Amino acid sequence: MGQLHQAITEVEENLSRLLNEVKSLRQYIEYLEDENINLKRQLCAVSEADINRIQKNASKIQKEAHENLEKLYEQGFHVCHIYFGEQMESNCLFCNAFLRKD
Repeated sequence: MGQLHQAITEVEENLSRLLNEVKSLRQYIEYLEDENINLKRQLCAVSEADINRIQKNASKIQKEAHENLEKLYEQGFHVCHIYFGEQMESNCLFCNAFLRKD
């Protein structure tokens, strides 16, 4: 009986150590998951300064594009979607409407 009792005690001790190791691993996994979530949030976060810079750059690009289309029109080319790039023979109502819209 003594050996059987000792064997059961050893198994209980081994199971206890294993359970503690599993708990420790679970805590570490939870920590890593939280850290991963925080890092994803930081990666996706865009600062207010970045948003302002992007909007300013987009406005600048749109203004330059509109100016380029006006230059093409002044040089005698269509800028409307119907005849884009073709040589104009006279003023085009579609081009004028396109250049005047906001």
